[in-house]
Amino acid sequence: MNAPIAYPHETAPAPGVAVAVARGIEWLCMPLPFALNHINLWLLEDGEGYAAVDTGIALDPIKEAWKSVLAGPRSGVPGGQGPGRKLTRSIVTHCHPDHLGLAAWLEREEGAGLWIAQGEYLAAHMMAEQVAGYAISAMLDFFRRHGLDQARIDGLIQRGNGYKRGVPEIPATYRRLFDGQVLNIGKHEWRTIVGYGHAPEHMSLYCAELGVLISGDMLLPRISTNISVMACDPHGDPLRLFLDSIDGFRSLPADTLVLPSHGRPFRGLHERIEQLHAHHAERCQVLLKACRDGTKSAADLITVLFGRELPDPHQTMFAMGEAIAHLNYLEHAGKLQRIEENGLTRYVS
Repeated sequence: MNAPIAYPHETAPAPGVAVAVARGIEWLCMPLPFALNHINLWLLEDGEGYAAVDTGIALDPIKEAWKSVLAGPRSGVPGGQGPGRKLTRSIVTHCHPDHLGLAAWLEREEGAGLWIAQGEYLAAHMMAEQVAGYAISAMLDFFRRHGLDQARIDGLIQRGNGYKRGVPEIPATYRRLFDGQVLNIGKHEWRTIVGYGHAPEHMSLYCAELGVLISGDMLLPRISTNISVMACDPHGDPLRLFLDSIDGFRSLPADTLVLPSHGRPFRGLHERIEQLHAHHAERCQVLLKACRDGTKSAADLITVLFGRELPDPHQTMFAMGEAIAHLNYLEHAGKLQRIEENGLTRYVS
């Protein structure tokens, strides 16, 4: 039996405050302007400065919080005394706005160059500049084919390019991260672990000496990260990629301290992997049952998958992508049949 999930910290730090979570590692918690209301960022001692892991979304309050952290006293981690902090680099797990949004600003203000996987760097440019299948127009056509009604399409049109607002600029150059790469950060070695399904080449970081995994969005303690099919890859199977990726974490020690992008640091990663597999299996069973009554589109099945009406376009966008991901997963597994008729995509079991 796996060890239960346990949380070493009762509360998250306030914005602009850094809290030590392990030797040479500090935790920042920054607000977000949507239902997922925070993101965790991490500072890793790196010689005379700190490497930042993820940057926060590009909003003025987040910049002010960063300024407070960088100007404030270093926390009481052994070897970490002294006034103020200097950033040496920004290591970004993946391209989503809450992770990449302030990378260009931190590079300009602090000289912290960007380290990121090539797939994430290129996807960021594609979404920001609305290129090909990463454009909003492509997403809308994709969702129409999957049954989304005009009222909700209009809401997504009015939302506009939310990615560009969250990531208004991207550094012109970067240091490329590869799977299995060893990064020397301060006194410790960190190994990169690529994960698929949530983003093109999501990079988690693991330090065996410290027993710490910075999991990014690949392993969250209380929610499952969004798994979406993109318009540019309409037959993709990101849910299978995600489940296979998190299975890779099973090789890590059971007592590993997991530092997630959302929620509190936790131990019990093996148990969390089992929970995520069970969650997605249960959701798939719900969808299979619904599709026994006749052909259904992804839009028909949003409330079935999530058990509620979704209140805004932001959540509708993620819900459509996730519904299609589960349906494609079931189709690839031979449990659902895809039917393409009159420009519409439906599924039946």
